[in-house]
Amino acid sequence: MAVSTKDKRAAFHKLHDSGCFVLPNPWDVGSARALAQLGFKALASTSAGYAWTIGRADTRVTIDDVCEHLTALCKAVDLPVNADFEGGFAREPEKVAVNVARGVATGVAGLSIEDSTGDKADPLFERGLAIERIKAARAAIDADNSGALLVGRCEAFLWGITDLALVIDRLNAYAEAGADCLYSPGIKSKEHIAAVVKAVHPKPVNLLIGSSGLSVAEAADLGVRRISVGGSLARVAWAGFMKASREIAEQGTFTELGNGFPGGELNKMFSD
Repeated sequence: MAVSTKDKRAAFHKLHDSGCFVLPNPWDVGSARALAQLGFKALASTSAGYAWTIGRADTRVTIDDVCEHLTALCKAVDLPVNADFEGGFAREPEKVAVNVARGVATGVAGLSIEDSTGDKADPLFERGLAIERIKAARAAIDADNSGALLVGRCEAFLWGITDLALVIDRLNAYAEAGADCLYSPGIKSKEHIAAVVKAVHPKPVNLLIGSSGLSVAEAADLGVRRISVGGSLARVAWAGFMKASREIAEQGTFTELGNGFPGGELNKMFSD
């Protein structure tokens, strides 16, 4: 029997109480089901990974696209799914609230709201507005007592603003505004990670690991509560696809096709 949305959300909150867990990022139903069979306790969507599956660049998808995608992911697995909900697909807090309500209705166990504007000249929303956007998301989640978890994201490091004091200030403000978990993608050094964990304690911290770096054990030692990988798994899949495709197009040979995952094993994995 399928796990209810209520139970998924309760399980997701409990995962944040102690320890450190990985929620890898599938980009479609097949990758979500594969990851679920590998024993992970939760999953997270990836805005970039999903966008590439429909031939678009990251941040170039609509809320309609994303809600349809999230609904499919949540129905495909019995695990909690955390949504990469970008910036709420709106600037104004009241519109963010409307969109967050739509996101929660897909069945996700949690979702994140970013503070980036997408404008290189002015990459972060003004602090007060960014806080109001988190408050609006919190209110939308609480309106029907959904129990969905809210993640507040400060995108400063991803936009080249390597001001740790600014990041910590914003994350604490987002926590006060109602965020259950804090996240600043782009921080990598042990010193920065430990500083963020300490500053927002007892709120849990999500760490993005997109390539070689810390292990799960090392991140746990720093106090990180959860780890996600963003679009990295999707990029790995695309790497194999592009390498094989370029070989065919440029050399007329098919050697790389021999490195594919066995079709029989894929059929067996998806046979239920």
